[in-house]
Amino acid sequence: MNRLLAANFSRLFRSKAFWVCCIYAFCYGIFMQVMNYITTTASGEIPLIDNLFFSFSIFTGILLSAFISLFLGTEYSDGTIRNKLVIGHTRTSIYLSNLIVCTAAGMIMCVINLAVSFAVGLPLMGSFDASPRLVFSTCIGIIIAAAAFASVCTLISMLCQNRAVAAVINILLIFTLLFISIYIRAWLETPEMIATQYISVDENGVSSTTTKEVPNPMYLRGAARETCEFINDFLPTGQTVQFTNMEAENVPLLCAYSVVITAAATGAGTGFFKKKDIK
Repeated sequence: MNRLLAANFSRLFRSKAFWVCCIYAFCYGIFMQVMNYITTTASGEIPLIDNLFFSFSIFTGILLSAFISLFLGTEYSDGTIRNKLVIGHTRTSIYLSNLIVCTAAGMIMCVINLAVSFAVGLPLMGSFDASPRLVFSTCIGIIIAAAAFASVCTLISMLCQNRAVAAVINILLIFTLLFISIYIRAWLETPEMIATQYISVDENGVSSTTTKEVPNPMYLRGAARETCEFINDFLPTGQTVQFTNMEAENVPLLCAYSVVITAAATGAGTGFFKKKDIK
């Protein structure tokens, strides 16, 4: 598999799509830190580097869904996979080598963005208000979440020989999961109590208004809340939304979920790829 990895990494570093994604990650890091500094200082507030420092993570899945579809789709359109099989490479080694390279690509994009954000943000705004432990664990969580995104997108791209169809499926899947995660987060943030105003009129016709807090019927309770919290933590898109807002309470657990997703997608992918009829 070493030869496959060497060939794939060589093709990765010659890929225009990969470098476009890296440049986007680089420029995004600079732009967000500079804009954070400008907008906060212009309003007279003290700039905090914490604000949207990790916001690139929410775009990781979107970038990887497009990049991996194009990168692996070329293997089918150029007949590369068939040639690899002809010269004796196993299907498992082909799948795993592609997965490793795509995962590395996603991690590189994240590291580039984080490095640039630190390099620009720290001199402008100083240290984080959050604890160093939370900042470090969030960085690790973002990188591991990229592996989960890569494993899912690799699964779809390796099983779909049409590059355009694979791209559509991957992108739609990521956007759907992102929408679900944002919706669940908004639902979980619904307050337990809401203020309700009551207007009363006395016998003299004078009205008065009183405010009373009552239970919010939209507030999730019991098993429904636990289920939504689990989905929000389990989905990679839910994790990146939490990382973006630095709200992840148990980063090691989120990382464990990402590892489970990566392992499950890899196991399913290698199994189905072994049985796939490659034309």
